[in-house]
Amino acid sequence: MNPEDLAKQRAAQEVLGRLVAPMIVMKKWETFHLKEMACAWVKPDWPHDKRRVILYCHGGGYTSGNLGYSRPLASKLTNATGWETLCFEYRLAPEHPFPAAVDDARRAWDYLMYLGYGARDVVVAGDSAGGNLALVLCHQLKQAGRQLPGRLVLMSPWTDMTASGRSYTQRAAMDPTITLDYIHAVREVYAGGNELTSPLLSPLFGDFRGFPPTLVQVGSNEILYSDSLRLRERMQAAGVHCQLEVWEDMWHVFQMFPIRKAALAMEHIGQFLLDSI
Repeated sequence: MNPEDLAKQRAAQEVLGRLVAPMIVMKKWETFHLKEMACAWVKPDWPHDKRRVILYCHGGGYTSGNLGYSRPLASKLTNATGWETLCFEYRLAPEHPFPAAVDDARRAWDYLMYLGYGARDVVVAGDSAGGNLALVLCHQLKQAGRQLPGRLVLMSPWTDMTASGRSYTQRAAMDPTITLDYIHAVREVYAGGNELTSPLLSPLFGDFRGFPPTLVQVGSNEILYSDSLRLRERMQAAGVHCQLEVWEDMWHVFQMFPIRKAALAMEHIGQFLLDSI
């Protein structure tokens, strides 16, 4: 995480968002600031159900990602459901290590509550580190005795910062996007000296009793593959409905890209959410 590598990583995320976004039938994109935090609404440009909303947490290893990177997946989520999606640009490490991102996610959640949404009217979605953040937000809300969201949607979630799953080594040669060195680098600057087994860093090790129904999608070629499998096991052991979809020959957060399997995966997300109405 030297400054030059970090700058390249952040620039790459921004470019990826800009390349993919024009390929999507874009919805209304309305930016605003929640105090000093940049946010954006994705809204359908047709009459739609305003009783429900999606809170989207972007990925990027807690060290990169912004509204530009958020735009493609947030737009796809809105397109799949017809619901408005709120994106937020949480603070990044190493400048802002843990718990800055968690505090910002809590601020975005509280903003939705301020607007009058009930907790069960909100779906929290996230990809990669954003999936980690979505789960950590739920653990934190539960610890505070507050209601949890109605559903969770997690795309290639990073659930175990200890990297103890078998796929971290067994699938290293198959993963075209993430390496174990990258995992070690981003967790070091984000977690600092905090205990990696804490549920606020590795939500896999938290108590999932009372968590909402959850859809997890993961590619078969990911080193984070174990993070999704073990999450399903722990959720089901806690009595939580967790639906796991393994997409063969797919890579990390493949849903972002303009390919057929990505479109099918987004259709599955729409079905999972709309069937709950």
